[in-house]
Amino acid sequence: MTRETVQPGGDVLIQLEGTFDAVAAWGVRRRLGALPSDANVVLDFSQVREFYDLGIAVMASSFTQREGPHVAVRGLCQHQHRILRYFGVDLEALRAPARAERGALLAPVLAPLHGPLSS
Repeated sequence: MTRETVQPGGDVLIQLEGTFDAVAAWGVRRRLGALPSDANVVLDFSQVREFYDLGIAVMASSFTQREGPHVAVRGLCQHQHRILRYFGVDLEALRAPARAERGALLAPVLAPLHGPLSS
């Protein structure tokens, strides 16, 4: 299950719940692909109770590309961060600029990422 809300200032918050597998990841990619390329999006995984590595891998392929909306993630644990790094997503290099630019909504974000999120 996902909930999408537009925050004050126009940032989009997508809150994910339940199980995050490859099917869920492709759904998220489709939703993000429908957003304008200048959108700021936060994917909140804090309510996901079960992660499948393939779901994270599907998202990683999007995060390594530089087109599309600015995407930040929060609520991932060390294992998911490690998988993203294995697929070439440099979480630390991308964290600081977005936090400095975005303000309160993105302040608690663990790892901002860029990428076109269309399949």
